[in-house]
Amino acid sequence: MTEIPTPLGPARVRTDDPAGTPHGTLLLGHGAGGGVESADLTAVARDVVAAGWRVLRVEQPWRVAGKRIAPAPPRLDEGWTAVLGALREEDRIAGPVVFGGRSAGARVACRTAAALGADGVLALAFPLHPPGRPEKSRAAELTAVEVPLVVVQGETDAFGAPADVAAVLQGRGTASVYAVPGDHSLKKNPDVVAAAALAWLDEVHPRG
Repeated sequence: MTEIPTPLGPARVRTDDPAGTPHGTLLLGHGAGGGVESADLTAVARDVVAAGWRVLRVEQPWRVAGKRIAPAPPRLDEGWTAVLGALREEDRIAGPVVFGGRSAGARVACRTAAALGADGVLALAFPLHPPGRPEKSRAAELTAVEVPLVVVQGETDAFGAPADVAAVLQGRGTASVYAVPGDHSLKKNPDVVAAAALAWLDEVHPRG
């Protein structure tokens, strides 16, 4: 882990590099209830690195500071933006850059993709709405993504079923939804989550 200063306090970035020159870079953000060592993020990082990508897992400043509750979305975006700026200054972004994350981290990736120049977005367990409150939809964050987008969603996710996410993205040729076993935690079979993420990466950014 390396620390990166931000206006909100230090963030941390864990770097996992492939054996050779990276084919591209995947940034991953964590959710509101856990860190960068969650089962799905760990599995995705493992398989994506093995496939030749650099993976940078970003620990937001609030988490580094030991706080239990995540700040409001604009503050999360501010921390992410500062980290990405520092990574670019340090020349730690190689090849196409894909933003990703789980739950709250997926929302950050979606919201910042256009402004920060992402080449794709990988959303794990996107929280389409709070449990039991479909009227509080966050669909606009998904539909704002103009670059290739994939959502890997648990079949029993109380924050939005795969079919609900697919309905939001219907007709968008650059968007995909993968339904995987499990709930919002994506802990049931992280290997399937990682396989879905890697299949999508290979589709949108093929390895030579």
